[in-house]
Amino acid sequence: MRSRVLAALAIGASLFMGGGLPARAQEKPDYAPYREGLFLRYLNAESGEIDGVPRIGLSFGGRPLRAVIDSGSTGIVVAAEFVPGFETMPSLGPAKLTYSSSGRVMLGQWVVMPVTLSGREGASVTTDPLPVLVVTEVQCLDYARVCQPTTSPRNIAMVGVGFAREGDSQSQSTPDKNPLLHVTGGERRQGYILSPEGVHVGLTAANTRGAFRYVKLERRPDGTDWAPLPACISLNGATPPACGTVLVDTGVSVMYMTVPEAQAQGAQGTLPPGTQVAISIGTEESAFPLYSFSAGDGGPVTPSAIHLRVAADRTFVNTSYHLLNGFDVLFDGEGGYVGFRPR
Repeated sequence: MRSRVLAALAIGASLFMGGGLPARAQEKPDYAPYREGLFLRYLNAESGEIDGVPRIGLSFGGRPLRAVIDSGSTGIVVAAEFVPGFETMPSLGPAKLTYSSSGRVMLGQWVVMPVTLSGREGASVTTDPLPVLVVTEVQCLDYARVCQPTTSPRNIAMVGVGFAREGDSQSQSTPDKNPLLHVTGGERRQGYILSPEGVHVGLTAANTRGAFRYVKLERRPDGTDWAPLPACISLNGATPPACGTVLVDTGVSVMYMTVPEAQAQGAQGTLPPGTQVAISIGTEESAFPLYSFSAGDGGPVTPSAIHLRVAADRTFVNTSYHLLNGFDVLFDGEGGYVGFRPR
């Protein structure tokens, strides 16, 4: 497995170190004062590789649920069947969250309570009381890929730990609902590192060692959250690249990409096998190439499929969880940094 990863990253490493867009020394956060961190191994972790949507334990005082840890959304979403008596609990009112990749719309109540997240080996963290979306109905968008409407939702358990999701049909998904940014106890830097095997909760001098490359995020205009991570996409070496934003999304196995016609070069629907994809991170002088692959090459960082949308008004790429086979990905919710550490 290790040889496969190294071979697949050979191209990405060359991009990381040179060529493409100009780069400069990155602003680097200081995590030396922080020592409060804990590693939660995914319940379905495999040694050295991620080959499925990661799962984590989620409980509200009882037996843990087997939940998806999803960096493509913000907020814990759970079927009402798992929270008996939620109607009498403190609430912030009606709740709504749309998963744009599937087209599923979750409706219910924002119920305020502490939650516990646990890993495969028994480690756990507990949050301050925070809003949890207790789902009482599922609706479907017109373009929904995988969705069944119901007023009796079952088996829904998602732990959304993403940022800057308000602009993608998740207007209520603000940082106050991100459980990994509201962990109790100790002097901790509220943030996390996603890896193929698990998630480091809390940023410390120890778990941030190594060759992280950082991007400093801008603030949203309203100041409530960080802005999305800027990125550029080039298909088959087309120049100039199309520039917009990137989402590192552990909740899906496929890549979702939106580029203008000039970059798509006639492709539609699904990128054909052999298409060269190169993704760089950041803007202008602070930009750096991150990684590249050929569609369908079977490499560890290559998504299982690439769904392409051609549009003149947006450039966007959702990486899928496969990116974690090449990089540990850091998010600093306090300082507004995203970091990538080659594996």
